[in-house]
Amino acid sequence: MSEAPKTPNLLEVKNLKQYFDINMGFFRSKPLKAVDDVSFAIKKGETLGLVGESGCGKTTVGRTILHLYKPTGGEVWYDGKKLETKEDIQEFRKKATMVFQDPYSSLNPRMTVSDIVGEPLDVHKLYSSKKEREERILELMGYVGLNSEHASRYAHEFSGGQRQRIGIARALAVNPEFIVCDEPVSALDVSIQAQVINMFDDLQDKLGLTYLFIAHDLLVVRHISDRIAVMYLGKMVELADADEIYNHPLHPYSQSLLSAVPLPDPKAARANQRIALTGDIPSPLNAPSGCPFRTRCRYATEECAQSMPAFEEVAPGHFVACHHVKELG
Repeated sequence: MSEAPKTPNLLEVKNLKQYFDINMGFFRSKPLKAVDDVSFAIKKGETLGLVGESGCGKTTVGRTILHLYKPTGGEVWYDGKKLETKEDIQEFRKKATMVFQDPYSSLNPRMTVSDIVGEPLDVHKLYSSKKEREERILELMGYVGLNSEHASRYAHEFSGGQRQRIGIARALAVNPEFIVCDEPVSALDVSIQAQVINMFDDLQDKLGLTYLFIAHDLLVVRHISDRIAVMYLGKMVELADADEIYNHPLHPYSQSLLSAVPLPDPKAARANQRIALTGDIPSPLNAPSGCPFRTRCRYATEECAQSMPAFEEVAPGHFVACHHVKELG
């Protein structure tokens, strides 16, 4: 692994690209730019929320960081070391893991809870005896609010919230430092979502975890995130502290997303000016030239069609990619 000077960042992503070749027929293919030149860093013990509409590349970012997809370009640095070789990635996967979106399809229906939670222990040989394995499985189940009676049951016998807890226990089995949470509550009832979010919070405090929390629900993201990054069509358009993004969004896309968040106070809700976007999201296969958001942006000019704006720090810790950010701020 290449080493860099020590920083407080646990994970650094530099100019990450993930392109998929799409067959267009007649022996032609075209790159679908799912993630295009994305850079960010996550500090140890921090939660970075990653938001955007469906299809913007959020999940692909998480999977590419973990090398479930081989990156087309860019670099991933973990704890000051660049991931380059197979050995680097194997070592990284003992410290980093993923909680998947759908608790119904991400668990094997033929395995008991004990087998599901114990599978990573078997893969990485993280126990010296059968007794130690059983104790570790019960400890992991205890972390997520399941008890020993659940161990011999099958996943289909549980509710969605409990299945997601099983998935989280499985993710914790390798004793990770970093977890990619890929929309972990979007398939759950609203009443269960808060319980699972609070559990992520408690586990972070207890085990010193660092999260990349992917979601499209901005209220969920605000509750758990220290900082929030906003993606649109494979590009990162804004990144700042959670409160700063909520109170002072600078990118036109972030402003529109936040204007759609329901407010509990009726007076504030009436006063809230909804910024509706016109047009559909362009296909990543035929993304617009220049700024990808320009086809739906009310501030778009000829300059926006000519070039992609740089992702720049416009205030301490507040990064935006927009040619007109000075006028909007």
